[in-house]
Amino acid sequence: MSSIRELKKDIHFLTTEIFAECYVKQFIKEDVDKEKLAQIMVDAVKMENEFISRTNHYDAKDNPKLVKEYFKKLRHDLYQKYIELSESIEKL
Repeated sequence: MSSIRELKKDIHFLTTEIFAECYVKQFIKEDVDKEKLAQIMVDAVKMENEFISRTNHYDAKDNPKLVKEYFKKLRHDLYQKYIELSESIEKL
């Protein structure tokens, strides 16, 4: 299992990727709805805050099996949210 520090770096990286996709979309496609792009960026920041908080506050610290399952689910949720935001950028 990777460290919590690495997980936080991954969360930050995926958030910056969403921002980069938004900026590229804005510069390449001039008729894009800027309000929707701004909302996606806000959602990305909310995603980052939520997952950093979930990373910092986990239960069952004494049971390694439960901790492993918790972080596995957290990573899965993170990637699902990233894919959702990425697809919403593509639809614009």
